[in-house]
Amino acid sequence: MTLKERVAIVTGGARGIGKAISQSLIQDGAHLVISDVNLGEAKQTADELATSGRRCLAVGADVTDGKGVAGMVDRAIREFGRIDILINNAGITRDGLLLRMKEEDWDLVLNVNLKGAFHCTKSVLPLMSKQRRGRIVNIASIVGVMGNAGQANYAASKAALIGFTKSVAREYAGRGITANAVAPGFIDTAMTQNLSSEVREGLMKQIPLGRLGTPQDIAHAVRFLVSEEAGYITGHVLHVNGGMLMV
Repeated sequence: MTLKERVAIVTGGARGIGKAISQSLIQDGAHLVISDVNLGEAKQTADELATSGRRCLAVGADVTDGKGVAGMVDRAIREFGRIDILINNAGITRDGLLLRMKEEDWDLVLNVNLKGAFHCTKSVLPLMSKQRRGRIVNIASIVGVMGNAGQANYAASKAALIGFTKSVAREYAGRGITANAVAPGFIDTAMTQNLSSEVREGLMKQIPLGRLGTPQDIAHAVRFLVSEEAGYITGHVLHVNGGMLMV
């Protein structure tokens, strides 16, 4: 349990990739703050994971609300006294071809996926700087590197998140804080399960490993980047995509 007594915040941690990350961190000994816009689902996941014997706090928070995020972080500090790990996982899609994309869908995706990470990161940096230690991992996407038709807003938000990650890494390395990104490929979640069998088969033909990824595949990558073994890695984008994109 190499994360024993570490405290981690996972945004969007109630389901999907976020839940897999939460489960991985708590199994390795971390105390957990599960932040999600849906408090009921966050509580359900926290109750489920707390059976491992680690402390697990559910907090309802909208990452686009800076004051709400600051309150969430303050509550975590009151509860645990420290914050060692931040996983900026909260994200949404509002897909559509650019000519048909509504401005509100553009703004919403950028606000959640990018501005949300800004709010959360800014809120934890003072304490991490004081501790002179911290691990920040941002969940980007393969489409933030290669682009994707019908996802101009999502791809832009994830590409910007990569740039944000590298800037934070440069600014706070001297404080013992690392900032990295994980860029998932196509992962077998509720979103991809809603695709037709033909579309899913077409995707898998583009993946050399011949399968969609699992939430656990992403959780394993995150678990490495927050570990002591990754202490000399910062500003890096770890691609977990089955070979679909090789950079």
